Amino acid sequence: MSGRFDLTGKVALVTGGSRGLGKEMVLAFAEAGADVIIASRKLENCEALAAEVRERFGRKALAYGVHVGNWNELDGLVEAAYGAFGKVDILVNNAGMSPLYPSPDEVTEALYDKVLDINLKGPFRLSALVGGRMVKGDGGSIINISSIASLRPTANVIPYAAAKAGLNAMTQAYAFAYGPNVRVNCICCGAFRTDVSKAWDMDAAEARAKNYALKRIGEPNEVVGAALYFASDASSYTSGAVLTVDGGR
Repeated sequence: MSGRFDLTGKVALVTGGSRGLGKEMVLAFAEAGADVIIASRKLENCEALAAEVRERFGRKALAYGVHVGNWNELDGLVEAAYGAFGKVDILVNNAGMSPLYPSPDEVTEALYDKVLDINLKGPFRLSALVGGRMVKGDGGSIINISSIASLRPTANVIPYAAAKAGLNAMTQAYAFAYGPNVRVNCICCGAFRTDVSKAWDMDAAEARAKNYALKRIGEPNEVVGAALYFASDASSYTSGAVLTVDGGR
């Protein structure tokens, strides 16, 4: 059965790949045999993880600094990826942000645009650039990383929730646009104990988690199973799916 999850010979591009859930997916893909492109705003963090991938797994790794909310920067990322590896088999649109605010009337236009740019516009553009090449080549898998906020929005994350709900819809639309040889799926994440969670009131977060079916916050590496499923042949008959990985919230 392990062969179903084997990524030997594959190339994976992960945005927001230098930390948190993105880092865990990069390491999991490399361990499963894939070469990786690690993209995020901080190039030095990408380079450090790329060095770790090479040392631990002997896989090729390209570090690339990019702001996925900037439309024109994404062409350079794609050209660098295809220039280094000749293909991309797996695209993970993981980069995101969810700044809090006191009340909706205090959300500035600049903040609103920034949240939508990173969480929705970037994945749209990158999926268009990479997915179009996948269709013309040997196919592939696109994985969007959404949030439980898209399904259960709260007052303090309205722009973020709206962007992620759009990402869910975009997942299903791209599945039709790029099928049958490109699969497009979505992981709808709940609360994970990443570096982003350091800004939370952890006592309150852990108290809320007692109401989940699994009664706890997730650990970052617990996203790996779903990511490997969608990235590999194990999900060969799955496209347009939005899978919640949220501890049974």
